[in-house]
This record gives sequence, structure tokens and C-alpha cells, in this order.
Amino acid sequence: MSTQRIAALEGRITEEMRYVAAEEGLSVEEVCASLACGESAIPANPIHKSLKPKGIGKPFTVKVNANIGTSLACNDPELELSKLEAAIDAGADAVMDLSTGEGAGELRKEIVKRSTIPVGTVPMYDAALHAYEKKGDPSMFTPDELMEAIERHAEDGIDFVTVHCGVTRSCVEKVRSSKRVTRIVSRGGSLLAAWMEREGEENPLYTRYDEMLEILKKHDVTISLGDGLRPGCGADATDPAQLQELITLGELTLRAWEAGVQVMVEGPGHVPLNQIQANVVLQKRLCHGAPFYVLGPLVTDIGAGYDHITGAIGGALAGMAGADFLCYVTPAEHLCLPDLDDVRRGVMASRIAGHAVDIARGNQAAIDRDLAMSRCRAALDWNGQIANALDPVEVKKRLGEKQNMDDVCSMCGKLCAMKVFS
Repeated sequence: MSTQRIAALEGRITEEMRYVAAEEGLSVEEVCASLACGESAIPANPIHKSLKPKGIGKPFTVKVNANIGTSLACNDPELELSKLEAAIDAGADAVMDLSTGEGAGELRKEIVKRSTIPVGTVPMYDAALHAYEKKGDPSMFTPDELMEAIERHAEDGIDFVTVHCGVTRSCVEKVRSSKRVTRIVSRGGSLLAAWMEREGEENPLYTRYDEMLEILKKHDVTISLGDGLRPGCGADATDPAQLQELITLGELTLRAWEAGVQVMVEGPGHVPLNQIQANVVLQKRLCHGAPFYVLGPLVTDIGAGYDHITGAIGGALAGMAGADFLCYVTPAEHLCLPDLDDVRRGVMASRIAGHAVDIARGNQAAIDRDLAMSRCRAALDWNGQIANALDPVEVKKRLGEKQNMDDVCSMCGKLCAMKVFS
């Protein structure tokens, strides 16, 4: 089975490359070259028939992912399908199904069927859910069950999977002996750590890595090397455990490329403003320029209820330093499962951050869109402002609520600066 990476290495142009090139305003040769050197990925499982491919990494625009999915505490598949629609409508470039509720397998298949954007999952959750149902302990999975979950997701059409291969026994020992405030905040990382400590064996995702790569290669599933030891608070950022995991992920990146599998690498997490650039530069160096997929990062720990803002601030800085893929953070982060409005606000906040980075990087389409908006504002062209806004729905809503004059807004009325000095 060929993959996008193998095709790029052979100089063969795929339909997915053509689609992405047209969407990004690039030549197919540029797209092919970026895939061949590993600086980008096009997650596109051939089984995912409704997919409109996206390019992630250099030289593409910054992309945004939205997380959805049920939990054992809140299991409403129809609501999650509505969130999928909300995320796509808000302009998300990818979605991850993190479902852990009953019927997660059926929901996963339906999400793939309906989604026009790449779909990612964490197969560990699937194995953990089965272990919980059978044995009452989510960490009581077997390595075989974990491999079976990965293959099941690939066969269902998933485009990229997060796997926490770098959470090794030595990394976990570093966490145990450290003064980490939040210990391990990754669900996948914590499950693997609990398994390793109980079994006294190495992480099966690490020891059976080559076997997993064969599964992913067979279905052209992109591997997203998860940051199972990401910092869960600012005080834990850039500590030895996080950095040791990152070094391991760099080694695993090369092995995946050698196997013909596309790679993305995931990153923190909670990171103070003054450490974000260093984190991105380290990842890019240690992981050989592979696309960097960041959660936020969140720049403060006290933004509960507003963490879409703390995440967007961090995402903008991370993007300027070279991050490629922003996982949204919603206002519900740390508090509860997000609702439909949270999903929309989370996507928009991250899209604003990504667009700001695209402007600063010199992306002409992003620059032109801002200029068009500015000209519409100067001309008091309300329809033009709606058309150029990232969120036309919100603009229409605000204008409908507040606009009571034909050519000026309710902020300044007849004292409008654009009217006084035109």
C-alpha cells in the first residue's frame, strides 16, 4: 500500500496533493517536496470517502483542530455529531473524536462518514474503555488489545491517530521523582504509566512501534506522536520528563518516515509566554522539522471559563515560532464537556490566532483578506465586512442587535470618524 509520503519520495503527484496545492495557492511540486522532506503531512485515509484533504505543516497556512467526543459521564452521540457540524461550520481544519462513552465505535464510524475534514482519534481510549467494561480498570488493557484498537480505527477510516509512544518507563520515573505539581495530565499518558508500573514492562507502543507502523502504512494513517508528559500547569513546563519524551519522539519520527508513514508531533500544554518559543524551536530541532501540533499552549493557569483566550494567545506565539497545527481550547477546558457554543468559540479563537500568524509570515491571501476588510470599514460597507469576517454569523448578529442607522454604527453614530474626515 502506498502512502502520501511514499508517493512524494517517488515524485508521484497524488489527487490529494493537487487538491491541497489548489487550496493553498501553491504548486504541486512545492507540496510534493514538503511531504518528501517531512515538513508537512496530508492526513488522508483512502477509506475516508467524504474527505476534502488539508495540508498541515510548512509551507501551508496554520491549521486548527477541534476536539469532540462523548465521555462516561456525558454520553450523547447526537450532540457530538452536532458538534462536528458546528466545528466544520466554524472553519475547523480537522476534528478529533475523543469518545469514551458507550457506543464509541459506532459514533466514530458516523463521524468519519459525515466529516469533510480529517478525523483523528486516540486508540488508547478505545482499549481503555474495553478494559474498564470488562475489568473495571481502564489500565487493564493488553498490548494485543491496544494494537487491535489501532487497526480498528485505521479500518474505520481515521486519518490520523495520537499514540503516546514516548512515555517510557524512564520518563515515568522522572515524573515520580520530580516536584511536578500536576503529575501526568494526559489521559493516554496516565493510562500507559499505570500499566507500566503495574506490569513492570516497557510501553507497548514503544516496544511494538514497528508493528504499529505497518498497520498505519497499510491504511495511510498519519501518526501523531502524542505528548503524554505535557505540562499540566505553567510550573511544570519544560521539565526533564517533558524533554526526555520529546527526544524519544524525535527518534521515532525518523523511524516512521523510514517506514513510509507521515508524522506530526504533539506539544504542550501549559507554557508561560517566555518559554513558548524555546519549546517550539526545541521540537523542530529534535524532531527534524516535522509538523508541530500544539494544545494551546495555555499561557496562564487561572483563565478557567476563558481558556479559549489563554490558548489563543499561546497559539499565536507558538505559530510565530514555527508551530503548524493549533488544537483549540474551549471556554469549558478544565471544567466540563464543551457544548455547541463552546466548540464554535474555541474554533474561532484558534482561527484568529492562526490567521494572525499567517499575516505575520507573509501569506498573501491572509494579508489581502485583512486589507479587504479595512477598505470595507473605510467605506462603511457592512455587507463587505460580513463577507470578510472570520465569523460572519457573529457579525450579522451584532449588527442586527445594535445597528439602528443606515450608514453608521451605534458606537459613534453621527460622530463617526470615517464620516467626519472622509
